[in-house]
Amino acid sequence: MRHPIVLVPACQRQLGSHAWHMAQDKYLHAVLRGAGCMPLLMPALGAEADLEAVLRIADGVMLTGSASNVDARLYGEEILHPDLPQDPARDATTLPLIRAALTLQLPLLAICRGFQEVNVALGGSLHQAVQAVPGMMDHRENVLDPLARQYAPAHRIKLMPDGVLSRLLGGENEMMVNSLHGQGIARLADGLLVEALADDGLVEAYTVASAAGFALAVQWHPEWQVEDNPQSMRLFGAFGQACRDYQEQHRKTE
Repeated sequence: MRHPIVLVPACQRQLGSHAWHMAQDKYLHAVLRGAGCMPLLMPALGAEADLEAVLRIADGVMLTGSASNVDARLYGEEILHPDLPQDPARDATTLPLIRAALTLQLPLLAICRGFQEVNVALGGSLHQAVQAVPGMMDHRENVLDPLARQYAPAHRIKLMPDGVLSRLLGGENEMMVNSLHGQGIARLADGLLVEALADDGLVEAYTVASAAGFALAVQWHPEWQVEDNPQSMRLFGAFGQACRDYQEQHRKTE
C-alpha cells in the first residue's frame, strides 16, 4: 500500500515580481519522517481550489504555521496592525478546506497559524496581539536570535488530565514548548475541547469534539527538528497512524 497522502496547504508569497505558493521544508520533513506520510503541497487558490478533487486523494490534512496572520475581518474585527503580513489567498483556501476535511472525518493536525485557522473556521476569534492583553505573557520570539534559540523551549503548558494530548504523550500533565506567535485564541469556537493551557491561561492545544478520529491543533511548533524530540515524534506518529487507518478504511478498492 502506498504512503498516505497528507495535504499541506501553501502560503502565497510575493517574491520579486511573481507570486509563489510555498511551505517550509520543516513541515514537509515532519510529515515524511515524523508521520511516515507523503506530503502534497496544495496551492492557495481560494475559491478556485477544487476541494472535492484534492480531498478525494487525501488521507490527512496538516495546516502549517506562517509569518502571516489570519484576517481579523473573518471573525468580525478590524485589522489592528495592517503593517503585519496577511495572506488572503491562504485564508480563502484553508477555512473551507478545514470545514470540508472535518465533515469527511479526515485526520487533521494544525500548527500555529493552522491552530488559529481552525478556531476561526469554526466560529472562534483571536487576540490580534496577545502581548497587549492584560495578564498575558509575550509569546513572540526574538527574530534577531539564531533559529536554535527562537525554537528552544520557552514556557510551560499544562495538559488536561486524561485528555487526548496527555494520553498521546503517555500521561504527561505538563511540558515545555517553544513560542513563536503574536496572535492567540480569544474565544474558543464551539465544539473545540481544550487540551493544554499556558500559565497565563492562553489555549495552547485543543481537539475537535465531533471528530471520530484524529483532529488536534497546537499553538507551538512540534515540527522543528522533529526527529530529535520524542514528544513531537509521538504527536506526528499518532497523526501518521490515523492517516494510515483512514487510508485502509477508505482506499481498499485502489
